Amino acid sequence: MNDSQSPSFSSADDSVDSASVTTADQNVGRSRSRRSVDGSQILASDQLRRWRDVFWSGIFTIHLVILGSALAILGLNRFKKNDRLNIDRYTEGILENQRGLTENYWPLYAVAGGVGTVLGWTWLLLLGSQANYMMKVSVHILTTYLAVISVLCFWGEQFFWGVAFAIGAALQFFYVISVIERLSFSMLVLQKAVKMVWSLPEVMRVACAFMFVLLLWMALWSFGAAGVVASSMGDSGRWWLLVVLSVSLFWTGAVLCNTVHVIVSGMVFLVLIHGGREASSMPPNSLVKSLRYAVTTSFGSICYGSLFTAAIRTLRWEIRGVRSKIGNNECLLCCVDFLFHIVETLVRFFNKYAYVQIAVYGKNFNNSARDAWELFQSTGVEALVAYDCSGAVLLMGTLVGGLITGTCSGVWAWFKWRDRMIMVGSTTMLMGMVLVGLAMVVVESAVTSIYICYAEDPLLIHRWDAEFFNQMSEMLHQRLQHRSARAREVLTHDRLDSMRETIPV
Repeated sequence: MNDSQSPSFSSADDSVDSASVTTADQNVGRSRSRRSVDGSQILASDQLRRWRDVFWSGIFTIHLVILGSALAILGLNRFKKNDRLNIDRYTEGILENQRGLTENYWPLYAVAGGVGTVLGWTWLLLLGSQANYMMKVSVHILTTYLAVISVLCFWGEQFFWGVAFAIGAALQFFYVISVIERLSFSMLVLQKAVKMVWSLPEVMRVACAFMFVLLLWMALWSFGAAGVVASSMGDSGRWWLLVVLSVSLFWTGAVLCNTVHVIVSGMVFLVLIHGGREASSMPPNSLVKSLRYAVTTSFGSICYGSLFTAAIRTLRWEIRGVRSKIGNNECLLCCVDFLFHIVETLVRFFNKYAYVQIAVYGKNFNNSARDAWELFQSTGVEALVAYDCSGAVLLMGTLVGGLITGTCSGVWAWFKWRDRMIMVGSTTMLMGMVLVGLAMVVVESAVTSIYICYAEDPLLIHRWDAEFFNQMSEMLHQRLQHRSARAREVLTHDRLDSMRETIPV
């Protein structure tokens, strides 16, 4: 539902007044005079680039080396022979279970890798040809799929997971209901982003290359995970190891996804700045430069941002959905608003739009996130960004892909090793989400670049697609008017309250 039904609003809403709305509204449809975007300076000079957030790139690299060694040891210890490396002595005293071999479970992870890859690229291909239909499927199928898996878990006497998936289905249902009126605009933005991506086949080739790199890492990761599932230690020990491995896979997958994000964002920004990929002013070897910067000088910023951005974004979406449904329960509203303001503060320093600034200007992550958010707020475009839920729609597609992947491997495990089904299903679901997410990030990168370009200079969007520019401008005008009306309403309400307090009864 429209967020106008919420009785409170964010700090950005609190600070907006009629004058700021008018100023921001006048900026729609014309260039921001405060800033001139010079395309010839973007990705043009190596001396302008410095290594950023080097500490985090070092941490990530050390983490890969240590974890890669541990994965190889865990997998080899059960490969074709029980306790090949004689490390079971370290688990003495832990509850023993039936022993297995790595090769018993490794094929299940191979299936997950294949299914996740096929789903990711199939989803992307269908977005190119049937964008509107596929995005509607992403929104509505997730609730149904979560509910079905919940029923299957209860039927298999897995009550904890049944409750977990049931709660997930309920949260997803309420979130969709809360943003149903925003979906038409979000679908429009996603369709234009898909159009942009499909006009740049070179970025698709880069995404394919990174998918191959991710699959190579997953081959090693799944080898170690299969060794953990086959180990003789108790369930608690295996679960703790799998949680550690899953956190590592999530971070590694996020780093690869955001590396693609930076590369694609840089290319889309250049195309919009120069008026097309065939423009004579387009810098030579721009894709190669963007790739080189992403894996060298900006890699530390990518590693740093990948730790926090996804979790904060998801939390922000959920809290926004809850706030729009609270009504007049002031106690609950106070608690949710407290959390909301904390998350909004974090968003200033951890947001996906930072990757565009990293790609274009080579800043560190925190400065990039802060500058992107300040750019949105100073131009009023933050109202449009807050209204758009295209990122949530892409996340729904990623979750569906992960659930289908986990289901395929989990069903196979059910028939062969029933006591290992949940372990295999949950870890392969994460593999599927990472693989599908890598395909989805190509579209999300185009969305973020479109918003940054619109905030920098709306005429860039007008030159690319005049009809889309008019639709964005009209929606921004509506959102700014809506915020202005809400600000006046709250000010009036506060004045009436103060008058009641001063008038004696």
